[in-house]
Amino acid sequence: MNKDILLVTLNSSYPHSSFGLRYLMANLEELQDRAEIMEFTIQRDPRDVAEVLLRQKPKIIGLGVYIWNAQESLELVSLLKRISPETVVVLGGPEVSHESETNPICQIADFTIKGEADFLFYEFCKNYLDNGVLPSTKIVAGILPDIKKIKTPYGLYSDEDIQNRVIYVEVSRGCPYRCEYCLSSLDKAVRNFELTEFLQEMQKLLDRGARQFKFIDRTFNLSPTTCTTILQFFLDRIHLGLFLHFEMVPDRLPVEIRDLIKQFPPGALQFEIGIQTWNPEVARLVSRRNDYEKVKDNFRFLASETGVHTHADLIAGLPGEDLVSFGKGFDTLAELQPHEIQVGILKRLKGAPIARHDKEWEMVYSSHPPFQILRTKNMDFETLQKMNRFSKYWDLYANSGVFKKFVNVLRERSQTREDKSFFWEFFDFNEFLTTRYAQSFGISQLSLFETAYTYLKDHVGWSQEDAKALILEDYYATGKVDLPKFLKDYSQVKKHSLGESSDKTNIPKRQQRHLAGKTETVS
Repeated sequence: MNKDILLVTLNSSYPHSSFGLRYLMANLEELQDRAEIMEFTIQRDPRDVAEVLLRQKPKIIGLGVYIWNAQESLELVSLLKRISPETVVVLGGPEVSHESETNPICQIADFTIKGEADFLFYEFCKNYLDNGVLPSTKIVAGILPDIKKIKTPYGLYSDEDIQNRVIYVEVSRGCPYRCEYCLSSLDKAVRNFELTEFLQEMQKLLDRGARQFKFIDRTFNLSPTTCTTILQFFLDRIHLGLFLHFEMVPDRLPVEIRDLIKQFPPGALQFEIGIQTWNPEVARLVSRRNDYEKVKDNFRFLASETGVHTHADLIAGLPGEDLVSFGKGFDTLAELQPHEIQVGILKRLKGAPIARHDKEWEMVYSSHPPFQILRTKNMDFETLQKMNRFSKYWDLYANSGVFKKFVNVLRERSQTREDKSFFWEFFDFNEFLTTRYAQSFGISQLSLFETAYTYLKDHVGWSQEDAKALILEDYYATGKVDLPKFLKDYSQVKKHSLGESSDKTNIPKRQQRHLAGKTETVS
């Protein structure tokens, strides 16, 4: 049966589900039966997407636009308005909520709803479908919805979603901090959903088989009372085999939260901890507040007394930060032993206050999504290109958890350097990789193994036997049995595999690899 309203977005990949579309559907009131959620991925040809959508002959297409799908969404909207100009296309999402008037996609679409559209989209659809009335302006804006009146979307997760996709949840919206590179800096306050009702919804998801939950709250541990109540709720049900992801304020981990997280089994919790910079002057420039001594103490606690999987973020390209400063910050963070360090490259989010630094710090961004920084006063284009590759190779080798022995060799080698810098040791490897590969994506894991072996042998000066022995340890830990050609003449190393255990777990494989053991010493 064709629907009058199609709620559409292009996800970055299939496992990601659209939380925003489900909120819109949940708040469509009596129009729900006339609406359908249709999710695609950015890999899908926009013409195919347009064909699928227009086959339903919808009256309204609501499209969620984000930085990761902005270009593909522009192509899709252009097609829709050329092929079916009578179909009303209305946009929403972070990428079109700021600087809307000058955004090409907003100019092509019929209407754009700025900000949280839980109620605004319903009003738009009702006015048009029931009364034939459309807004008088292309840009539609309104006040923030009363969070206590928003209907939550958890019942709209299908059984397939629960089985195969990321289940996003939130107990609050907004952020009290003013970090200028982030759109959350525009929020006036943190608004909370009713906690008892939220936990009831979580229980319903658990009853349906949900075992992995990703909280999208910007500051989950802002309120110790709320944080501990939620943690206790899940701890009481931890026997189900749960995996929970939270974004945490790095310097806020009071004793009541510490006492709880120590009780979770290894890998059940993942904390995403945004550091962004260790340079106090750079942090001041972008209005980032961190008590660095508390941050260090919290990381040490997490590493030594808990089984929490830690994912820490740094941003390259912030105003006032050069490569030397970034490297020092990276080394400081690496010493605190987070399981993953996400090296991000600064992006200019539409509406983010960081734009005020453009002139003074000579900030030049790409004019195309994801609007990544190209050069600054302190980092030229070549340097940022190297950091782009560093970010990707660090993710492939270190964050993946596949090359633990090899990465630990680099860590140990860094201690023999005059500067004792792990960052610069990996930077050297990054330069070696650049000479091997024309691009830093689309590289097979087997090729990465062979390159690590070649680096140990030809650059570090290890013997062929020692290099192969170490690489084999990492190789066998993946569960692979068949040896590649470059390793076949040296296979005396005892095989072992993380995948051999028959114990079922809901912890993702990447986190399992990191938590298989603390950093080991290579002789």
